[in-house]
Amino acid sequence: MAAQRIAVVGGGILGVAVAREIVRRDPGAQVTVFEKEDRLAAHQTGHNSGVVHAGLYYTPGSLKARLCRRGVELLTGFVADRGIAYEECGKLVVAQTPEESARLDGIEERARANGVPGLRVLDGEAMREVEPQVAGLRALHSPHTAIVDYVAMTEVLAEDLRAAGGTVRLRTGVARLETRGSEVHVQVLERDASGEVVCRDAGEAFDLAVTCAGLQADRLAAASGLSSDPAVVPFFGDYMLLAPSARPLVRGLIYPVPDPAFPFLGVHLTKRVDGEVMVGPNAFLSFAREDYRPLGVTPRDVLATAAYPGFWRFSAANWRAATREVRTAVSRRWFVEEARRFVPGIGAGDVRPGPRGIRAQALGRDGTMVDDFVIERRGRVVQVRNAPSPAATSSMAIAEHVVDQALAD
Repeated sequence: MAAQRIAVVGGGILGVAVAREIVRRDPGAQVTVFEKEDRLAAHQTGHNSGVVHAGLYYTPGSLKARLCRRGVELLTGFVADRGIAYEECGKLVVAQTPEESARLDGIEERARANGVPGLRVLDGEAMREVEPQVAGLRALHSPHTAIVDYVAMTEVLAEDLRAAGGTVRLRTGVARLETRGSEVHVQVLERDASGEVVCRDAGEAFDLAVTCAGLQADRLAAASGLSSDPAVVPFFGDYMLLAPSARPLVRGLIYPVPDPAFPFLGVHLTKRVDGEVMVGPNAFLSFAREDYRPLGVTPRDVLATAAYPGFWRFSAANWRAATREVRTAVSRRWFVEEARRFVPGIGAGDVRPGPRGIRAQALGRDGTMVDDFVIERRGRVVQVRNAPSPAATSSMAIAEHVVDQALAD
């Protein structure tokens, strides 16, 4: 029997992890990763906070809950074996009010149901033994929540893929997939020497294809004759960075208690493996899917969002959240004040502008946020349609799940 030819679209951590998992399962497979940028991990993977989530918040039994815990297990073994920067710095989820304190109990219940190890609920004095500068009534401590370098992890996963005979094609996008009999034809977009995009109309033939297209997932699906729902609506998140003199104020990760009335978490404090401490992010509608400049606008992306009825229904239901977030989007003072709720010692002069990420938020036509991972198989194509946080943490477990579907008879 001829070796299977398998295409993987997307060179973020999910796409590369899926490709590596395929060659581990089927060493004879001919696997090709298509990535339109000139490097791997160029978008969501390379613009996230680097947190290895323990599984505190997710609905027990959901894909998120199951694959997060399995993903942590696989990730920790992988980074230890390969010498990738990783630190179990721990996380405090801090309640500031009696109402938040009551919600904290619900988070603890979910976390225990998900098998998160080492949890402790701490009062004010005890939580300051973990984070001496923190303010609040009480906190849930997850000592095994960690931080890692996801870009480095993606590169090492790609090394394994190449060593097993797989191929990574950079600067090579995919316009559409078409199933013809027993083959999937991948219409490839490449840049020639002058930088112009060249389309190969005939396509390249594969036996199977897996799409991990992130911010372009809905567009690739629609171009391939599949459903455009759920649609991707991009939201940016800006971070500030603490000045070196202020970094000792934060030892690990300090998070708020999620408010069910708001769709996004709010400003928190996150240590990184390079020693930086990030403050943020805010969350606000982005006018571009892949432009990280503060005033970046891509007309096509703006029109796509404006034309989608689910966006307007989401906006109508979440205008209070938008009001909260716009303050931190336009005012450094409000941004810092949000952080000072948890670490009062942070001053306005202790922060400087940091990186921006863009989140591929999947919305249904009724305006609801798609919360869980969405992975679908249609014939010879497996699509990762929604992979929000903790997707990077769960990447190697998601890869197992995807490959189970892709290689199933």
